Parts: sequence; structure tokens; C-alpha cells
Amino acid sequence: MKGLLFERSLPRFAAARVASTVAPGGGSRVGPLRLAQLEEPPLPGPGWQRVRPRLAGICGSDLATVDGRSSRYFEPIVSFPFVPGHEVVGELDDGSRVVLEPVLACAARGIDPPCASCAASTNGNCERIAFGHLEPGLQTGYCADTGGGWSEALVAHESQLHAVPADMADEDAVMVEPMACAVHAVQSTEVGEGATVVVLGAGTLGLCTIAALRRLALPGVVIAGAKHPDQRRLATDLGADIVVEPDQVHRAVRRHTASLAAGRQLTGGADVVVDCVGNQTSLAEALSIVRPRGTVVLVGMPGPVLVDLAPLWQREVRLAGSYAYRHQTFPTAFEVVHAAALGRLVSALYPLDRYREAIDHAAHAGRRGAVKIAFDLRKGTSAAPWRMG
Repeated sequence: MKGLLFERSLPRFAAARVASTVAPGGGSRVGPLRLAQLEEPPLPGPGWQRVRPRLAGICGSDLATVDGRSSRYFEPIVSFPFVPGHEVVGELDDGSRVVLEPVLACAARGIDPPCASCAASTNGNCERIAFGHLEPGLQTGYCADTGGGWSEALVAHESQLHAVPADMADEDAVMVEPMACAVHAVQSTEVGEGATVVVLGAGTLGLCTIAALRRLALPGVVIAGAKHPDQRRLATDLGADIVVEPDQVHRAVRRHTASLAAGRQLTGGADVVVDCVGNQTSLAEALSIVRPRGTVVLVGMPGPVLVDLAPLWQREVRLAGSYAYRHQTFPTAFEVVHAAALGRLVSALYPLDRYREAIDHAAHAGRRGAVKIAFDLRKGTSAAPWRMG
């Protein structure tokens, strides 16, 4: 089968990192990634099924991995070589379609009794992701034993599979996993009725978060920071009340909350700030615009950052991470994707052999008027290099 293989190659990894540093969003961006003929991964045991991806998305964490920007924190919980791709809608041998829940938790790893997190159905916090009968891997797409969505076949445990309704298009279904991340962020954050909420970033995660906020909580005003015109249009359409360019977020929050500004620090601020970017600049911005005793939720994947935490301490701000989801999150994610018609965010589809173009397109999605870029592995289709839903 064809698949994109990510290998541990320090020279190529270093070259990719240099390329992304010298020309952020540019360079080859593929690092130690190559198109290869691979053997289909064997079924690890009972309860496992073979999944043939139909669409597989490219997300920010994938881009960080292939261009060498991801944190070294992940090294002990990833096994090489692996096939990337965890945003997957695929097909089982019986022809039924499924969405993959990629976390490789205790059930998939054959661990019984399960860890405390899995026993509480918070499988995103599984304590055994480097153990059991599988190689280490926090998710499918980062594990040598399972394969990943950027290939013609992978294996998944029955605990990871969610049936796709017959009337749901593949483009909607491939948005369910990123929406599950947004649903989890909203459900695990105390968003009071009438709260002022700021969403930093309007890529896939930011737009999904706006949609989830409007359908699962009762915020008073949602302020969104969006860099590009199409992102601003979509943020408004999905429920943001005030949408501004990133450098205007501080002013928008100050005006809406009637706060004073002492330098960059506001005297008041937003009740909740959801950081869907996850870099040094966005985290510093979040800390400057959240009110005393407010909450900053980190949804975008961070790496090593240097941020002044004095406001976190002095203003008693709560900084919370939001990673993955609970197993029960997925039914809600299906509902929100359907209600918000999020398949329209799938902007371009590529075959695997055009992976360099696909990754470059994903890296520049916002400025090119796109949101979600995905690989199209459906048989008998000719993936268009550009399509807007």
C-alpha cells in the first residue's frame, strides 16, 4: 500500500527546522517524511479492525511535527517510524464508514484494569500511552504499530471507532475529530452565562471553538482574533460577535469590558480566553487580556515558550490545558458539525503523491483563503488541488 512515512532522521529533521525558522510557513516542510510502499499493519489482537481512510486531515500538530517545531516532550510517547494522520474518516471491511478517535488508551493497549483516567472515560488523559502490547504512541498517527491516516490502510481498536451517519458527507465527517477537541475545551471550561469570551486564532480549531461555544454554552459576547479576511467572515458566520485582526484584540477587549490599560495589562478583561494558536505571542496576549481570576484555556499545541507569568500570579489567573477529549465527546461533536455545516471548512483535497503541495497548502491555508486541507484516498476519485465548500 502507499503511505507517507515519518522516520527518525536527525539531519533531515534539523534541515526542516532550519527551513521553518528562516522562512516560517515556508521551506520544504516535509522533513523526514517520504512516500513509500508499505506493508499493511497487522491486526494487533481481538477487537481490532482494518480501516481504509477516505479523507485524512492535516492539522497544526502535523505541520509542527514534519517541520521540526514540535516539543521534545513528545519523544518518549511516540514510536518510529510512523505514518502520520489522526483526523480520519475511513471505511471498514464491511463497507461501513467510521470516524477515528485516535487516542491509544488502555482499551486499545490491552491494559486491564484500566488506569484511573480511562476508568473515568477521560481517555485523553490515559496514563499508559507508552505501555501495553503496542509501541509507544499517544495517538494513531504517532505509533509505529497502528499506521495512520496518511496511507491506504491503518488498524484501529473497536473502542476508537464511531459510526458515521449515512446522510453525512465525508467532508463533514473528517471535521468531527477537530470538533471533538473544541467540544472538550468548551465543556471542560466554566463559561458562565453572559461571559465575555475571547478566541485567539481562527484556523480549524478556532473556528470549531466558536461554533462549539455558540451551541454548547451561553456566552454573552464572543470576540475573535482572525488574521485573514476569509477567517473573519467564517468566524462571524459561526457565531462570533466581534471579529478583529489579531493586533486589534487587545483594544476590542478593553473597549467591550470598559477596562483601563496599564501598558499592555488591562485592569479588567475577558472572563475566558481560549488560545487556539499556542505560541509565545498568543499566550502573552491571553494573559494580558484576561480579567483577574479569569481563565486562559490553551487549546493550540504549544512548544517551548518564554512568557512572563507575573500576571498569572498577580491576577490569580487560571491557566488550563485542553487536550483531546472524552470518549463521550464524539456524539456531541457529530451534532455540532452537522448543525454548523462544518464540511464547508474542507477547502482542498490532495492525493498522497502530491503530499508536498498539500502540506505547503496547509501551512499557508489562511492567507490562501483556506481552512482544512486533507488527503483524499477514496477509490475512483480524482482529488482536486483546490475546492471550496
